Amino acid sequence: MRILLIEDDDLLGEGLETALADAGHAVDWLKSAAAGLAALEAEAFGLVLLDLGLPDMDGLQMLRRLRAADDAVPVIILTARDTVADRVAGLDSGADDYLVKPFELDELHARIRAVARRHTGRARPAIEIGDLMLDAAGRHATWRGEPVELRRREFEVLAALVENPGTVLSREQLEQRLYSWHDEVGSNVVEVHVHYLRRKLSPEFIRTVRGVGYVVDSTA
Repeated sequence: MRILLIEDDDLLGEGLETALADAGHAVDWLKSAAAGLAALEAEAFGLVLLDLGLPDMDGLQMLRRLRAADDAVPVIILTARDTVADRVAGLDSGADDYLVKPFELDELHARIRAVARRHTGRARPAIEIGDLMLDAAGRHATWRGEPVELRRREFEVLAALVENPGTVLSREQLEQRLYSWHDEVGSNVVEVHVHYLRRKLSPEFIRTVRGVGYVVDSTA
């Protein structure tokens, strides 16, 4: 998943950026609300992790601006504000979840997965389409009951497609999910990932829509 982290504390930001990248996410880290709003206007992210005590604008004000612009990107607030009134204000301002600092990384990862499931309309943690079972929590997949070894970005491409069955995703949309700003992106990286996925699963499982992108049919 492509995650936008908005956090002005250098130590916490560096730690979260590393931990999220180690968990397989593409992470872009910014330190101000203005930079965050500009990034969200320019690019697509799967999730925002939002601190409230930002130097240029309160995080709640930023969140309200985001929702007023009808941007439905999922947002998890990360903050030291721990009263019931604070949590109510955050959730009523449009946050999808609220996590009080300090927190355990395992809990953050679980909340990210839960918000992602809700956003895609899924109740179950595992996705099953045809002969494929993909487990986002364990980051593993099986094909016809047998485990499939997937590299990190192969997993992300496959997850993007099976979370949106029947929807054609362009190369640009998949690249945005896979890579952060500081990653070097080759011209045919998505094609390479799809090629290896087809070899590991089935050539017919991921279908190419010529000139548009790739799709996994809901009845694959």
